[in-house]
Amino acid sequence: MKTILKRKILIPIFAIAILFTGTAFKTANNNFFEIAKQIEIFTTLFKELNMNYVDETNPADLMDNAIKNMLNELDPYTQFYNEQDVEAERIKRTGDYTGIGARIKTLKDKLLVIEPYKGYPADKAGLKAGDEIIKVDGQTVIDYKDDAGNLLKGTPNSSTTITYVRQGKTKTTTLKRSEIEIDAVPHFSMVNETTGYIVLKKFNEKASQQTGYALKDLKAQGAKSIILDLRSNPGGLLSEAVNVVNLFVPKGQLVVTTKSKVKKYNRTYYTKRDPIDTEIPVVVLINGRSASASEIVSGTIQDLDRGVIVGARSFGKGLVQRPKKLTYGTQLKVTISRYYTPSGRCIQALDYWNKDEKGNAVRVKQKDYNAFKTRNGRKVFDGGGVVPDEALEYSKNSAITTAILNNQSVFDYATKYYYSHQNIEDINKWKFTDSDFENFKNYLKKTGFSFETETEKSFAKAAEIAKTENLDEDIKRDYNALIENLNNSKLKAIDENKSQLMSLLSDEIIKRYVYREGLYDYYKIHNAEIKKATEILNNPSKYRKYLN
Repeated sequence: MKTILKRKILIPIFAIAILFTGTAFKTANNNFFEIAKQIEIFTTLFKELNMNYVDETNPADLMDNAIKNMLNELDPYTQFYNEQDVEAERIKRTGDYTGIGARIKTLKDKLLVIEPYKGYPADKAGLKAGDEIIKVDGQTVIDYKDDAGNLLKGTPNSSTTITYVRQGKTKTTTLKRSEIEIDAVPHFSMVNETTGYIVLKKFNEKASQQTGYALKDLKAQGAKSIILDLRSNPGGLLSEAVNVVNLFVPKGQLVVTTKSKVKKYNRTYYTKRDPIDTEIPVVVLINGRSASASEIVSGTIQDLDRGVIVGARSFGKGLVQRPKKLTYGTQLKVTISRYYTPSGRCIQALDYWNKDEKGNAVRVKQKDYNAFKTRNGRKVFDGGGVVPDEALEYSKNSAITTAILNNQSVFDYATKYYYSHQNIEDINKWKFTDSDFENFKNYLKKTGFSFETETEKSFAKAAEIAKTENLDEDIKRDYNALIENLNNSKLKAIDENKSQLMSLLSDEIIKRYVYREGLYDYYKIHNAEIKKATEILNNPSKYRKYLN
């Protein structure tokens, strides 16, 4: 029995050793000996641990944790994927999968429905945002060891019975899974008689084809200018970013360069197709969650002076990943290079190779940014994402807004609001009022929302040191007064970010009534960023001024 166990443990270890030593021969640094040495140390440690530890061990779990902790020392984009993770990545890339048709958040004891997609099984079965799925086909979520979200997947037309909690009441429904197609462009339409609006949500394999179709259709409807909305687009395929840029610039234009320590990954990407329109005025909308491929598109459009960028500074991801197949259907997604826009800048904002005392990557400081020039000679900078030509303060998430979003308070309040306001006659005339905002603030208090600032953390640390040094009561009184002032300042910060929070709350509430499709129609009337984009496009001299 011990011999069999030993084989089970050692075979994958030797496979890993062979994989790494095979790769090591090709490394530019010729550090074969050091890699081989470390693998030998780890192999002997892993064997001894599993054979001698006082309790039964799970070699697969130990190895999974070892790999993931090792990769955590690098950047968040270099990841190990098991077989389920590989399938999830395929879905992201293609935009197609089989399931219930809803965006789901996996929590420890439940699956939270974030957004049912209109017309798909979850929607037809009556599931709504905020529903908490606690059981799938008899399997309780809390007792499921793997990713419980996989319980909802299956073959087309297969049935699944779901038990969920809504507003404290337990309900059950049965639905049939279907093939789900996730559009890269979920919406396009005319904002007014001359301005077209295209929402590009992700750079999957359909991104450029669907964006091109939307652009042609809007031009046929009379569009003389275009708003391309890349807000909260997390990116995706680099090749699709190049193809989207190609819709607006000529064939043969440099879009992005990648640079790596491995020569074969040093590449230049040029547009390869005939464009649709190289003259139509374009405004690109971005925000702090526009990343990667979104930044290639917006950064290139800016560098080439092909359009005006509006909104808030983008996320700042200038790193390129590539999947590498491993054994047993697993994969390593590894950061292989940095990318550079046509002006020569890399917009990577976080330095993962330099960490602070808490182990977090440090942000590139503004004083260390380097200046570059666009085609028309305008100054642009590296190191901190794409900075808009027209930066809007209300588009930028403050620390308090980010904390409220991360705490899920906006989502949960929208659920509460929906069930107490189920009849809204005309959603396009609806507004989130000042009175509603006061209710939201009271909701934050009742639910115990707390937000610790960096200043507060520093004061707390100083107070701990003061205790060990037996400092007097005056310092304690001053400290308490400072904390009270900080708490008042945090309450004030909520009011200072009122317009942005009201906008975020409006978006989340509207989706409950008219789905995401209806939200985009609402945007065209009420969204401040779209109003600013339209204003710029309606004034040709103002538009040209940004680019010169």
